[in-house]
Amino acid sequence: MIVDGHLDIAWNALAHGCRFDAPPARGRLVSRPALEAAGVGIVFCTIFCPPCGRAVAAGFGYETPREAHLMARAQLGYYRSVGLPLLRDRCDLDRHLRRWRRRGPAGVLLMEGADPIEDPAQMGWWAEQGVRIVGPAWGRTRYAGGTGEPGGLTPAGVELLQAMRATGTVLDLSHLADRAVAEALERWDGPVVASHSNARRLVPGDRQLDDETVREIARRGGVVGVSLYGGHLRADGGRPRLQDVVEQVAYLARAAGGVEHVGLGTDLDGGFPADRTPLRRLEQLQGLRDLLRRRFTQRETEGILGGNWIGFLRRNLPVSKEGS
Repeated sequence: MIVDGHLDIAWNALAHGCRFDAPPARGRLVSRPALEAAGVGIVFCTIFCPPCGRAVAAGFGYETPREAHLMARAQLGYYRSVGLPLLRDRCDLDRHLRRWRRRGPAGVLLMEGADPIEDPAQMGWWAEQGVRIVGPAWGRTRYAGGTGEPGGLTPAGVELLQAMRATGTVLDLSHLADRAVAEALERWDGPVVASHSNARRLVPGDRQLDDETVREIARRGGVVGVSLYGGHLRADGGRPRLQDVVEQVAYLARAAGGVEHVGLGTDLDGGFPADRTPLRRLEQLQGLRDLLRRRFTQRETEGILGGNWIGFLRRNLPVSKEGS
């Protein structure tokens, strides 16, 4: 099984009209049929709402926390409408691993940018809806500085982390500004990932992770998901290749002190066309498997492609009542 740690499925559908149950729209890669053909069995499906000033699609952004909340609920409704099963606990995960070839992909719900959480006290409601991972920022939010907008945690951000910890939610460091990362890690003692972030040493910029952060994620038992967006793979702006993905994996594995802390977080439907990625169709992920096997063992390769994320979920999803 391939596990993808970051796909903006609902955003892509509602903002760009890319239906999940149909073949991929022209210039796009992701749909349920494409995921099934590529052998992708679990996706971290996002709730993603951009602020108006940085809206990816013209006129489709929020100005207030209430607007962000309503947009997020629409995306939650979209996942329900297309029947994407959500993995809420370890029992769900184990059942899905037994049946995924027959039932197709399932999702782990990830909120990218926490402004839809109108107040930290609302975190419990979102957890009840199935949210299992939260990244407090995309750009700057009410909770933290983010990509291109430096800053630390706000007082509300500190409260949000406390609420996340109380609900057993995973912290996603992707998009957090450096100061916010440092302040979050100082306070956080729960599970942590970077769902779709690459190595800053290979591609400079605040969107990527420095080596120290990669090491700290690994020390805490987390996973870094490699993004397949060309701007995250190559510093020279050249056309991305699958070999660039392998180089990112290899570098992150060295920085982490072990390849078991690296997976995929492709972000392949993050609002950019397929020609900004190394793929022309999703099934070409199988070619990545072949390239990884030239650098890593078969066991390590399968871990990168899915096993490392599955292990993380086994350790950190809630224990269901029937499993307690």
